Amino acid sequence: MNARIASPTPIDLNPDAIARSARTVIATEATAVQALESRIGPDFVEACRLILACKGRVIVSGMGKSGHVARKIAATLASTGTPAFFVHPGEASHGDLGMILPQDVVLALSYSGETDELLFILPVIKRQGIPLIAITGKPNSSLATQADVHLDGSISSEACPLGLAPTTSTTVALVLGDALAIALLEARGFTSDDFARSHPAGSLGRRLLLHIGDVMHSGDDVPRVSPDASLTAALVEMTRKHLGMTAVVDAEQRLLGVFTDGDLRRALDDEGVNLRGATVSELMTRGPKTIGADKLAAEAAQLMEKHQIHALLVVDDEQRVVGALNIHDLLRARVV
Repeated sequence: MNARIASPTPIDLNPDAIARSARTVIATEATAVQALESRIGPDFVEACRLILACKGRVIVSGMGKSGHVARKIAATLASTGTPAFFVHPGEASHGDLGMILPQDVVLALSYSGETDELLFILPVIKRQGIPLIAITGKPNSSLATQADVHLDGSISSEACPLGLAPTTSTTVALVLGDALAIALLEARGFTSDDFARSHPAGSLGRRLLLHIGDVMHSGDDVPRVSPDASLTAALVEMTRKHLGMTAVVDAEQRLLGVFTDGDLRRALDDEGVNLRGATVSELMTRGPKTIGADKLAAEAAQLMEKHQIHALLVVDDEQRVVGALNIHDLLRARVV
């Protein structure tokens, strides 16, 4: 028979006390982070120098909550131009040390600086001559004194009122890791294009890597008519190509103008227009907005938004029409 689980006793929440507790945590951690600024000096610069000179990867390691922070630091480094990955110090003693090579740099996190799993693998790291950077809260700890560079992540108190749960200390370690990653990013001249190449599936990657040529309609899928085409012929072309407009081109495919749904509405409202006898050149918009195939798809989105239009023609350097796209193409590509 299944045991019956007792319902928890309802807690009478004090909204003021809850808000006060949250504000205290935020203030405590903000003060600790602010105190880091004065500690950024030669040791931090030396840590960056060691990583920039590294021919291999940055191996980030830590146990418990420090391990979770270490994983995040490794991910941030890797996404900002510094090859890095996390190695669990407990698993390292059982074979994963083979992941660490002499050309690597080790970044170890431990607030106490006395984490057994880290200290156990230090002799192997030192024997291989692998540079060791440590982030601890105890400058005189075993890990700090054996490191080639020590970054001081000490705090006056944890945000936890019991002084037990790692809170402020892990926040400080994370901020130091972010500071390293961004300082290295700037030192390497890492650009937004570089960032996008390591995030191709994300929205930023799509915005920075996807070009007009990747999403535009081309060849026979581009709506186009000659300037002497009738209104009926232009409408048939627009309907067949489903872009809500058609290019008007000369015999060499150079752009003369564009005829859109908006042009059609304006013609219908103009009693002076002979709809049966007019040619598309009489009704088209001259000098339409265009874009090059080598431009970013995000630029097309900006152009459409700025000028309140829903489609663009793509032209080459000689104003020949080579493609077309509309807002739905950008939506499908998840650029907007």
